[in-house]
Amino acid sequence: METQSCVEVKNEWGIVAARQAGRSLAKEVGFGSVDQARITTAISELSRNIYLYANRGQVCLEIVEKSSKLGKKKGIQIIARDQGPGIPDLRQVMVDGFTTSGGMGAGLPGVKRLMDEFGIDSEVGKGTTVKATKWLR
Repeated sequence: METQSCVEVKNEWGIVAARQAGRSLAKEVGFGSVDQARITTAISELSRNIYLYANRGQVCLEIVEKSSKLGKKKGIQIIARDQGPGIPDLRQVMVDGFTTSGGMGAGLPGVKRLMDEFGIDSEVGKGTTVKATKWLR
């Protein structure tokens, strides 16, 4: 089992590096081009949020496995972590169309739709951690 690999996000190059790492890992795991694009888009949104709202943080990628009745399932877990200002109202940021940056507001709700599992934990003044997993079908 591979260990976690992390990319620092503190500028636009960090966003690019995180996207490239995600696409390459998705390809390695065996995801098709559509799911590679979904994973890359989710990483892009999460790393852009780090850059815009927290100035710096990291995006970590990990190959994950889980057993089911049908055997073992393989996937990719993305963990986006920052020590930024945190999100005061998680319900509000999970509403489609909500934006504080003047963007399209597809950010976190979009990531949730692109991935199979999604969780967010944020504490004002301490930072935010988002975990999202895509399973190979």
